[in-house]
Amino acid sequence: NTLFSSRKLDDWKAYLGWQLINVAAANLSKDLVDANYGFYGAYLNGSKEMKPRATRCAESADNLMGEAVGKKYVEKYFPPAAKARMVELVKNLLLAMHETIDGLDWMSPETKKHALEKLATFKPKIGYPDKWRDYSKLKIGRASNWANVRSGLEFGIADNLASIGKPVDRERWGMTPATSDASYNPQLNDITFPAGILQPPAFSAEASDPVNYGAIGVVIGHEISHGFDDQGAQYDAQGNLKNWWTPEDYKKFQARTACVARQFDNYFVEPGLHHNGQLVLGESIADLAGAKLAYLALQISRRGKPALTEIDGFSPDRQFFIAWGQFRGDEIRPELARRMIQGDPHAIAKFRVIGPLSNLVAFQTAFGCSDTSPMVRPIAERCEVW
Repeated sequence: NTLFSSRKLDDWKAYLGWQLINVAAANLSKDLVDANYGFYGAYLNGSKEMKPRATRCAESADNLMGEAVGKKYVEKYFPPAAKARMVELVKNLLLAMHETIDGLDWMSPETKKHALEKLATFKPKIGYPDKWRDYSKLKIGRASNWANVRSGLEFGIADNLASIGKPVDRERWGMTPATSDASYNPQLNDITFPAGILQPPAFSAEASDPVNYGAIGVVIGHEISHGFDDQGAQYDAQGNLKNWWTPEDYKKFQARTACVARQFDNYFVEPGLHHNGQLVLGESIADLAGAKLAYLALQISRRGKPALTEIDGFSPDRQFFIAWGQFRGDEIRPELARRMIQGDPHAIAKFRVIGPLSNLVAFQTAFGCSDTSPMVRPIAERCEVW
């Protein structure tokens, strides 16, 4: 209100005009596309070259009419056998979380009861929606790319507005099938794994169980655990804003998570620049939980079955942990690492691998690490939340 009354109308016109151009720049003329990349891509992130035009067009189409693109994507890249395999993985991860909650010695029966009630109502969304969105009212032409982008944005806004006043559609997806990501939604109490992330090295219908559990299994456990962390604790099994933890149990939970914050406070991306443990706390707790739950889920999957064998000289346990490193680990430019330190709730990938695994006795045993190994945290500093 102060700004509205203190700034001239021409100032507001210039500001809002700039905001419009800034948002639209990547979809306008070549000079604006280049300027947009030069600042956001090259300068801020250290990128060395712009993505090919075909890639940018595909990403734009996925952003504007993702389920239309997703339907074709699924036909080509996510067969029924892959979905069946993922359904089994999710089932065993949920069982692992159930056994873990049930066995906690620091959580009271009252909080456990609510936690298990919430876990029982989790809704997994795997690969693609059961009902595809209707795009028949979306107008797309060949005359103008920006006109198509605007049409797609208007369609999305109208689609969202049309849901007001109607029962919550719990089948609706918040991500497109081709998206390489995963999520937990506390208001719907669902976990989503689009077909886009269910590709190698995260997941393959042809991969061994240890490899799949070690890669996408950790992601599944990560998202499940979000339903029970500092944010998920604020929502009950029906997605209502209602904290179901007892105050005493929540204090114990916070004491355990403080260990993770201290651990990540000491991870440096370059001399003098380290992670903020509190900023990355939620995601780092989830990574630790995900690794532990996925390892337990692998054991659950093998109950009553013959022991797994080595592959290329690697034991099943080593396959599991290597898979997490191969999927989650990556190399990023220093510019992007500095930006992540400032505001990203995720740690850089290197520490998302090293951090959780250095807390796990199973990792130490699998690789025969000594107690003084850099990948083995001292017992007094070892973090265990779940």
